[in-house]
Amino acid sequence: MYKSRWFQFLILSASALPTLAQAQPAQDQGIVLEEIVVTADRRNSFSQDYLQAGAFRDARIIDTPLTVSVMSRELLDAQQASSIVDAVRNTAGVTQSQLNATIYSNLAVRGVAVDNLTNYRFNGVLPIINFIDMPMENKDRVEVLKGAAGLYYGFASPSGIVNLVTSRASAEPINKASLSGNVHGAYGGHVDIGRKWGDVGLRVNAAANSLETGVDDTKGRRYFASAAFDWDVTDDLEIMLDAEYIDKSVTEATELVLPAAVNGVITLPAFQKSSLNLGSDWLLSEGYEYNLLARARYTISADWSLSLGTGESYLERDRRYSSFSGYNLTTGNGTMGLALTHGNDYRARIVKGDLAGVVETGPIKHNLLIGASHYTRDANIPAAVRYSFAQNLYNPVEIPEQPTPPRNITSISRVKEDAVFIFNRASYDEWLNVTVGYRTTDYRDRNLTTTYKTSPDSWSYGALVKPLSWISLYGNYIEGLEAGIIVPQIATNAGQVMPAALSEQREYGIKLEPMRGLLVTGAYFDIDRASSYLNAANLYVRDGAANYSGFEFSATGEVDRNLSVSVSGVFLDAKQETGSATVRGKRIENTAKFSGSIFAEYGIEALDGLKLSAGAFRVGKRAANAVNSAFVKGYTTFDLGARYEMEYAEQPLSIRLYAENVTGKKYWAATGSSLLQQNVPSNVKLSVSTSF
Repeated sequence: MYKSRWFQFLILSASALPTLAQAQPAQDQGIVLEEIVVTADRRNSFSQDYLQAGAFRDARIIDTPLTVSVMSRELLDAQQASSIVDAVRNTAGVTQSQLNATIYSNLAVRGVAVDNLTNYRFNGVLPIINFIDMPMENKDRVEVLKGAAGLYYGFASPSGIVNLVTSRASAEPINKASLSGNVHGAYGGHVDIGRKWGDVGLRVNAAANSLETGVDDTKGRRYFASAAFDWDVTDDLEIMLDAEYIDKSVTEATELVLPAAVNGVITLPAFQKSSLNLGSDWLLSEGYEYNLLARARYTISADWSLSLGTGESYLERDRRYSSFSGYNLTTGNGTMGLALTHGNDYRARIVKGDLAGVVETGPIKHNLLIGASHYTRDANIPAAVRYSFAQNLYNPVEIPEQPTPPRNITSISRVKEDAVFIFNRASYDEWLNVTVGYRTTDYRDRNLTTTYKTSPDSWSYGALVKPLSWISLYGNYIEGLEAGIIVPQIATNAGQVMPAALSEQREYGIKLEPMRGLLVTGAYFDIDRASSYLNAANLYVRDGAANYSGFEFSATGEVDRNLSVSVSGVFLDAKQETGSATVRGKRIENTAKFSGSIFAEYGIEALDGLKLSAGAFRVGKRAANAVNSAFVKGYTTFDLGARYEMEYAEQPLSIRLYAENVTGKKYWAATGSSLLQQNVPSNVKLSVSTSF
């Protein structure tokens, strides 16, 4: 089997050789490789032209047979995004999962949980550990590559890849400083410095913040610093280095466990004050992370380039998790459970290289990508020290502080993933693109007692037709590779690592660019994957198969020179196809039949420099557990914002005001695995920034 897989790869690679042999030297035909850097994409726009993630990097979004959402710096600034969940809230089908977003962004896309260990990427290469909030201040854009991405990224959830692209130095000097705060008492500052010295560029960002969300008995602080270094060593060789360090400590508000079912139905508790917290301010989740990445790109000829990348992501944290269960809805009496862990750490390392080139065989142009990667991830998971205290939902009492437990490692996981892949995007006469890709992988996950091994092959196929230059019709089939998740603390088998699995995705879509700067998309998708959930015995299990299918749409960009919009929505049917009789045929937990958003910003011509914005965000009814004995109601929230650009003392000054959930709507912000988390209070953010 092992030899057969490598034989298939060699045959597929060899099939490209006649193409190379038959092709005329592309240099003689004037063919030049597209080389797009992020800073060359459109500025001051909600929409972007190019994609930087995956096998389609540097390709125009309208020319990619995938669903892609790109949140530009302009859109991030308009909503004062300070976390990943803020950044992707305009993306169709994104919901919070299990936890609120004060610790880190725990998300689901199209109803599929985004794996915090594999699905978040740093500049398209490094898999970062997303158990701490990633800074947004130093990001130029956030890309969401929907669905399975096994060809290029290997084992990752078929929810999609979230790619964080850092800002880099530009030809003009950058000197920015800003102050920010909110109505709950949070405050902070940020500096952004960028310089170019001939062939060398450096962009440095740093920030410090006091964190306040308006939730009772909470506190927090955050620091981060980053540097992005560029060096054009020669006309053919470019080197890019990135480093960022994040330190965050914040109180993790207590979660509610679903009440017991009566005759198979669970009655949810009534909404409490949004500021209610059953825990205490000492229940902190605190840790630090660094992400390091080095990349090099060498232009071999006008038609071929070699890219290499290597990096490391490391996180260490202490967590004081709390949940409230066994409560009486009449009296409010119940039990507060604590799970305290010390010295939990994760380390991910990757080495990746690929050869990209363009050759022609008659009328067909081949964009080839041949690559290999070596990835390792180590996780040291300590045993949780657990406590129980009496607590009341309606009249909470102070929970006495408990000592930090010793670091007692009881679960060790080491993942090793080696892969090679080949991808061909063949185009004919600018109107037809056909893609085919193959990846072969050796995957091993070893813990203290067992070793899980698998060596899957995965394929992807796609076709894109452009009847007109501004219309694309496409279809694809992608086989995904999904790593096993680490079981959450709520489960009896907390810390256990689930086995890896395979997934399949089919998607058909249309992309339109009716005017420059406005991209409209629609897509039907169908995803099959292994199902994991918390069962009646409070064990997190992998059981049976689930299907996620639906239709999504989006429109992003500028309608005219004064109006920018971001509109998205998804109609989703997600259900358990096979497995235990208690879940078979049920709706997948935390999936809404419809979710969507609309956000618009309008420039007031009568007052130059003033822009007003408004947004509406909808999430439909969702199942709170796998057996569908409880559903949380759908909700719609509304935001309002304004920004004013002016000059003060001959320096540019920008004042931004953004109000979230202006109606004070109460709703269950996160659910899944029999957990509930109410929304945080409404918020008003203010920031003042200047360049000097």
